[in-house]
Amino acid sequence: MLAKRIIPCLDVKEGRVVKGINFVSLRDAGDPVELAEIYNREGADELCFLDITASYEKRYTMIDVVRRVADKVFIPFTVGGGIYDLEMMREILNAGADKVSVNTAAVKDPNLIKLGAEKFGSQCIVVAIDAKQRGVETGAGDQPARPGGLGAKGNGWEVFLNGGRTPTGIDAVEWAKKAESMGAGEILLTSMDRDGTKMGYDIDLTKAIASSVSIPVIASGGAGTVEHIHEALTKGRASAALLASLLHYGEIRIKEIKDYLANKGITVRL
Repeated sequence: MLAKRIIPCLDVKEGRVVKGINFVSLRDAGDPVELAEIYNREGADELCFLDITASYEKRYTMIDVVRRVADKVFIPFTVGGGIYDLEMMREILNAGADKVSVNTAAVKDPNLIKLGAEKFGSQCIVVAIDAKQRGVETGAGDQPARPGGLGAKGNGWEVFLNGGRTPTGIDAVEWAKKAESMGAGEILLTSMDRDGTKMGYDIDLTKAIASSVSIPVIASGGAGTVEHIHEALTKGRASAALLASLLHYGEIRIKEIKDYLANKGITVRL
């Protein structure tokens, strides 16, 4: 069985790591290079670096920060934010990243996923999905009724762009399926409803996406306890758990998480 992964996320704005709640009320969490070094040393399986305002501000990811972070880590490293074309993908990979994460640009032009996968390999292309639950009618067992098509505006979860600022009307489950069909190697799934709340991951959303695709799904948004992480990796069927504020503010250590998961019978890299 493949080991489940613990992935610290560095949300960066103006060169500093920040963290908020539901994508707003951001507060400083430290220097990205220093945090990257710490997490690399403490046993993180991968790192994720997201320039959270690049798409909204219509600019490229800060390459200099990417280089400095990449120089300090020796684990797989994903970079996202403001990636609109193959040339930017190439620059980021050349700067030291192992993968690129696309969100806004991929929704606007899904062919970018296909071109990136053909050029650099599917393993390098992560499609990030920021999803927010719509008002839903519950189905059997209080589960949301089945979402509609790609442009559905009924039940389920809606895809948002530009760092959670722009609704699309696109159903998250259907978009994940399309992203996989276009060549994505992984889905980075963030629940906007749970982001920064420490209430636990949106298990229904995570399971719905993970059950609909055959590529790995990284659960993001809402981790508050080790139990939440375990739940995302088991009930939610995620391949990895993304963490931010819990780690950034020293509330828990990566070793504690992995020891807990291992004791629960989850395969992790110790």
